[in-house]
Amino acid sequence: MPDASPEPELKRTPLYDAHRAAGAKLVPFAGWEMPVQYAGVLEEHRAVRQAAGLFDVSHMGEIRVRGEGARAFLQHLTPNDVSRLPVGRAHYSGLLTEQGTYIDDLLCYHLGDGDYMLVVNAANAAVDWAWVERHAGDWNQRFSGEHGAVEVKDVSGDYALLALQGPRAVALLAGLTKSPVQELRYYGFNQCEVGQIPALVSRTGYTGEDGYELYVAPEHAAGMWEMLMTEGASQGLVPAGLGARDTLRLEAAMALYGHELDRTTTPWEAGVGWVVKLDKGDFLGRQALVAQKEKGVERKLVGFEVEGRGIARQGHPVLADGGEVGVVTSGTWSPTFEKALGMAYVGVAQAALGSALEIDVRGRRIPARVVEMPFYKRSQ
Repeated sequence: MPDASPEPELKRTPLYDAHRAAGAKLVPFAGWEMPVQYAGVLEEHRAVRQAAGLFDVSHMGEIRVRGEGARAFLQHLTPNDVSRLPVGRAHYSGLLTEQGTYIDDLLCYHLGDGDYMLVVNAANAAVDWAWVERHAGDWNQRFSGEHGAVEVKDVSGDYALLALQGPRAVALLAGLTKSPVQELRYYGFNQCEVGQIPALVSRTGYTGEDGYELYVAPEHAAGMWEMLMTEGASQGLVPAGLGARDTLRLEAAMALYGHELDRTTTPWEAGVGWVVKLDKGDFLGRQALVAQKEKGVERKLVGFEVEGRGIARQGHPVLADGGEVGVVTSGTWSPTFEKALGMAYVGVAQAALGSALEIDVRGRRIPARVVEMPFYKRSQ
């Protein structure tokens, strides 16, 4: 038999050497060689909740959208209302199919007049870029005369991305820049120097904690990492990997593409219907979303707490009323609450708070109940 095709070579972020030096355990993730942990997931999770953690998320994708028609194009392409997004602000949105289901979720940054940046998930970056490029071409052929042309570009190679998260993140970063980053509101950003490194500093994150995401040129990534780690050492800052990032985001009930979101789920079902602005006019997926809203969803994303022994994982069946009523999308042992938590899609009849469920964990049924999300809310 012929030899199997060789596995494609994994990509590395500009911080690969820093991860090796810090003793990271590196694993394949979305085509990248990424740190899953350093000292350990529990230690890193708790450091972010109590002090601060620094993550490398340079594998994320970035797409620049510019031109006279940029705003109108993004109004057509995404469900949130870009006309309400001022310069210096970002918002959460998505790329939807005509059926109202997810190609991906994303952040949209308004950088300047007719100038936006979309930040997309690493696992979907190539698919997202092809989707945006195709729809931009169609836009320029059909609508540029009326609404203006748009230029799109995959600029993922122009950025490294570091996430500084935790209750001490604000004070730490404020001590390294003359820019009043502590005054940024959630989802606000500015472009400034941290130390002497130019950065786009965004008050966003994926952990449920306060903090920032810092976009820098790849050649400045190692310097930014070293500066933050040195400055933060006395404040409890630790490097944190993708393992802790996942347990943190799950406690905060933040959706992950491929788990809570995919090409079968809509914003209404996923509990993020607030990103859908039906009153803004037409956009991809609007007709399907209007129809689903009028009819009502048949399933909902819920949070659950395991009451027996065991941990629910993605794909485990959810049972109630004598039959299968849904499926687990994410599950873990919560380092904060020291119990097993998860999210699942279940039928509307089983979605009420307090509803009794069972999770089929490899043939063993463990009891669970529906609880309020997010599981974790940081103190203000």
